[in-house]
Parts: sequence; structure tokens; C-alpha cells
Amino acid sequence: MKLRQMAVALLFNSKEEMLFIQKKKKDSLFKDLFLPIGGHMEYGEMNDPHKACLREIEEETGLKEDVLNELRLKYIVLRMKALQEVRMQYVFVGNVLPGVDLQESEEGSLFWCTPKSLPDHVITATTKEIIYHYQHLGAHDESTYCGSMKSNNGEPEISWSLLEDWEAIEV
Repeated sequence: MKLRQMAVALLFNSKEEMLFIQKKKKDSLFKDLFLPIGGHMEYGEMNDPHKACLREIEEETGLKEDVLNELRLKYIVLRMKALQEVRMQYVFVGNVLPGVDLQESEEGSLFWCTPKSLPDHVITATTKEIIYHYQHLGAHDESTYCGSMKSNNGEPEISWSLLEDWEAIEV
């Protein structure tokens, strides 16, 4: 069984819009979809998803770490693909400082938009579930969540759990 790890970022501007990239590579499985900024982790990044996320942000947008505010791990999502691959996605959340210019890459076009303005068919089921959770719960606390993608009567759904250090909790 293969393990594929990805690091992505939900980046917000001062208008509460989220930054998406619309992939345009012809050979990409995600062609024409709107995705959070990010991608696959490289071999040397497997123990440092934050580093991978920063690299992906710079590659896809030109944004460097110094123009990002409060970039922190918010979600870890697991998904089984074709019973042969486990996909682990580290999802970071942060803000882009006002007045910063984006630089598009060959990977796709960049768009600021509200999640409500995106039709369901232009985002992946995983992205939809993460955004839904963030809007309804995650944006209101500092917690980190772990989710597992599953089928609920044929519809994709993520089961969420709080990720916490049980040893650090006082009784």
C-alpha cells in the first residue's frame, strides 16, 4: 500500500475571500478544478509538512513566508484511494497580508473567492468537506482536527475528531 502526502493552505485575504488555484495542466487529474494552494510533499519534506506547504505556496503564488500571517496546521485528512493508496493531506490555514501581489505560475490561474460563490462541481469532495467544517466550526477555535474521508450512502463525507495531546490535558 502506498502513502501519498500532500500539504495545502487555505489562505484568506482581508475580505475573508479564500485563494484558489484553477489547475490547467492538461495531464492533471485536477484540470479545471479550483483547489486550495498546495500539492504533493517531496521526499525531504515528509517530516516537515509546514516546510512543504510554504514551498508550494511560493511555487504557485509567488508569496513568501513573510507576507503570510498565522499559518498553522488546522486539519489532517486521510483518504483511501482505489484500495491501493492512502492519501494524507496536511491542511494549513493562514492570512495573506493586505496589498501583496500574486504571481501566477504555469500550474494554474489564481482566484480570490468566497467558498459560497464556488459551484460544487468545481471543487473536490475533500475540499468541500474541509471548507464546510472550517466555516461551521474550525474558524471559531484554535484546535487541530483529524478527519477520515468515507462514504455516507454513496456521498463523500469526512468524520472529524479533535487532535489533542491527551497527556497535556488537566483533569
